[in-house]
Amino acid sequence: MLRAGPPSHTLLRLPLLQLLLLLLVQAVGRGLGRASPAGGPLEDVVIERYHIPRVCPREVQMGDFVRYHYNGTFEDGKKFDSSYDRHTLVAIVVGVGRLITGMDRGLMGMCVNERRRLIVPPHLGYGSIGVAGLIPPDATLYFDVVLLDVWNKEDTVQVSTLLRPPHCPRMVQDSDFVRYHYNGTLLDGTAFDTSYSKGGTYDTYVGSGWLIKGMDQGLLGMCPGERRKIVIPPFLAYGEKGYGTVIPSQASLVFHVLLIDVHNPKDTVQLETLELPPGCVRRAVAGDFMRYHYNGSLMDGTLFDSSYSRNHTYNTYVGQGYIIPGMDQGLQGSCMGERRRIIIPPHLAYGENGTGDKIPGSAVLIFDVHVIDFHNPADPVEIKTLSRPLETCNETAKLGDFVHYHYNCSLLDGTRLFSSHDYGAPQEATLGAHKVIEGLDTGLQGMCVGERRQLVVPPHLAHGESGARGVPGSAVLLFEVELVSREDGLPTGYLFVWHEDPPAHLFEHMDLNKDGEVPVEEFSTFIKAQVSEGKGRLLPGQDPEKTIGDMFQNQDRNQDGKITAEELKLKSDEDQDRVHEEL
Repeated sequence: MLRAGPPSHTLLRLPLLQLLLLLLVQAVGRGLGRASPAGGPLEDVVIERYHIPRVCPREVQMGDFVRYHYNGTFEDGKKFDSSYDRHTLVAIVVGVGRLITGMDRGLMGMCVNERRRLIVPPHLGYGSIGVAGLIPPDATLYFDVVLLDVWNKEDTVQVSTLLRPPHCPRMVQDSDFVRYHYNGTLLDGTAFDTSYSKGGTYDTYVGSGWLIKGMDQGLLGMCPGERRKIVIPPFLAYGEKGYGTVIPSQASLVFHVLLIDVHNPKDTVQLETLELPPGCVRRAVAGDFMRYHYNGSLMDGTLFDSSYSRNHTYNTYVGQGYIIPGMDQGLQGSCMGERRRIIIPPHLAYGENGTGDKIPGSAVLIFDVHVIDFHNPADPVEIKTLSRPLETCNETAKLGDFVHYHYNCSLLDGTRLFSSHDYGAPQEATLGAHKVIEGLDTGLQGMCVGERRQLVVPPHLAHGESGARGVPGSAVLLFEVELVSREDGLPTGYLFVWHEDPPAHLFEHMDLNKDGEVPVEEFSTFIKAQVSEGKGRLLPGQDPEKTIGDMFQNQDRNQDGKITAEELKLKSDEDQDRVHEEL
């Protein structure tokens, strides 16, 4: 535009003699205080600030580089020059003699997007000589100016934090890989680019030459979820060349950035213990089968998955390749009931491609995990004695014994499942009869009457992968049991045993009316009498009437409703006969 040295390409170049005379006149005028045509003192530049932006982060100073548009007219409104007509901003350094003095003065203190009307008297413009064919001598010049950019060669990248999350797991460093959203504008607010319109983040390495230098600097120290305003001077952006049609030459750039996540290819899984239950005696290792709940989110807090929404734990083997490598690593070493945060870099998660429509490529994943339980397929029942009776215990529960016991059953996270106290009576079972789960059967063996135990039963000794009503699949069960009573059991296959040798002539004792046959009534009366007199006992834990009925059916071999002497045979004799037959 109007330059004090070589004039802009819009003005005619002055002959050397005219130029020297012009400079001499301006110097004399400034030194002597030459009178105006009206006879008064010389005027200074008249500045009318008719639009001042609400925010002015900096004002033009001597030595600054500025970019601005202008219209130049005479007093009568006739236009003599315009940057708009050339579709090109003026880009120049102010205060160093490259502009006419009036323009140099008129731009000082100006803010970006400010509009000014300048009235430049002749001695601060082109003086009494003017510009041949364009500006007459002693012309007062009127400029309408809007400032669009200002910077200085001493400028650095300006960073303003707009929002910083309360928790910052890590900050951006050189060589990190980042994913971020941005809006890019010129200093006057003109938008030139945005990641939001592209349907994805901008993903790149920092400090590796993939970004303009100013952005490389501006991203350093950012936290995931942080919002920054980054102002970059042209020499740290696209400089004199600009970029395409959207970023002009020597343009300062403004980026509003939201950092989504950051990682380094050398990163490992990061663990943070959120809650550790007391008394952790065992930690998960590779090969364990685990049930856990989780919330999965991206680094900016976006939730992508949750087991809670499905009302079901995630069940899997650990360290066997069934889950992403980072989760495989992050679950090992955890305790039952522990809550931990697992931060997984993309190369240990879903990599550059991501998965589905919720986990983008190169995404860092954060899992907040609650370990419900875990076990190993080789685990036995864990038995812990809580209390034993003070008196000496000479006999303990064994296979075949009929026992009464109280119990409380829960999951390892404390979820209550069942309790015998809810039924107002102890539970009863014959040990080894497969009437209770194997782990409970094992845990009851060896107990004294009055003893209390805690049993941890792995699922393969409980309800397995399928679970049962009220019991999740693959659940480890926690029992607190108390043995209330115990009765000796009978040998396998026996319904009744004698405490001593049976009568020598058993059938005659059983045939109460001596008619040579024993119907069910006589049989029942005889057996009950033996039990009552302590000479024998029935299989415990079953209805006596049913047991006696089964015994009668076994002896009534021809099923005619009565037993004869030929039919009656003790089970021990039957077993002996069977051995001989097999031999």
